[in-house]
Amino acid sequence: MNGFGASSNVDPAEIGRFEALASRWWNPHGEFRALHAINPLRLAYISERAPLAGSRIVDVGCGGGLLAEAMAGAGGAVTGIDMAETALAVARAHAAASAVELRYELATAEQLAAREAGHFDVVTCLELLEHVPQPGQVVAACARLARPGGNLFFSTINRNPKSFLFSIVGAEYVLGLLPRGTHEYERFIRPSELASWARLASLEVADLTGLHYDPFAARYSLGGNVDVNYLMHCRRKAE
Repeated sequence: MNGFGASSNVDPAEIGRFEALASRWWNPHGEFRALHAINPLRLAYISERAPLAGSRIVDVGCGGGLLAEAMAGAGGAVTGIDMAETALAVARAHAAASAVELRYELATAEQLAAREAGHFDVVTCLELLEHVPQPGQVVAACARLARPGGNLFFSTINRNPKSFLFSIVGAEYVLGLLPRGTHEYERFIRPSELASWARLASLEVADLTGLHYDPFAARYSLGGNVDVNYLMHCRRKAE
């Protein structure tokens, strides 16, 4: 991939993996069907904790635009950023076909924060932190993007034997919910680690919620423990 400097907080192999699947991003029965299934839950979690209509929103690691487009549909002025050019092209094409107005840009959170610090009311960074070399830097950049008092939302995967069994063995090899090789266990993030990065970036943790999959009912739900997948709601401290 072009444009990855030596200090860039981007893993070209991770970008390449998602680029190869980009054309199938909006297929609800394809490789991204798990994202399609959880997107209503993600949108509900965010909208219950932060007003979206009329808010300036940035979706960090937007991919093909599932969440970004949903938040724009809820009335937000949305910017989606990603480093996968093909995924962004798919996102733009789908938004145009759906007559949804939003902005997509090839950029990292760090790059956008250098230009638009304190600009956004809501910052979302979902299913990204476990795919970058320095997730703490992304959290810090997201904090810089938010205005004082702004809301930030992160989601990722806990690191423990249960999460390895469920997120890699179960989701990728047994149930086929995700393509094999989507995740690396070493990159999973404990909630305590994410909360520590948040506090270092002057963020307050407002909520921590688990995301669960019931293989018998083939259904996702929010709540309960955070042993595997989880979402964290933070606020930037008012100045």
